[in-house]
Amino acid sequence: MNINLIKKKIINYKDNKLKIKVNLGRNKSEYLEGQIDKIYNNIFTINTNKGIRCFSYADVATKVVIINRF
Repeated sequence: MNINLIKKKIINYKDNKLKIKVNLGRNKSEYLEGQIDKIYNNIFTINTNKGIRCFSYADVATKVVIINRF
């Protein structure tokens, strides 16, 4: 998936509640719920139930981070 398409998708998710799955490797995953807080050129931040987390668009492209709407 193209990084520019991912950025547009993230911008569209700005005001929605999200379910986030973070693949930690070795069959370990972390599940979060929250909203996108801020969007920058290379990264975006999400205010989750476990605090503010920061991800890059490459994380979404490589499926390290999977974002779904509620």
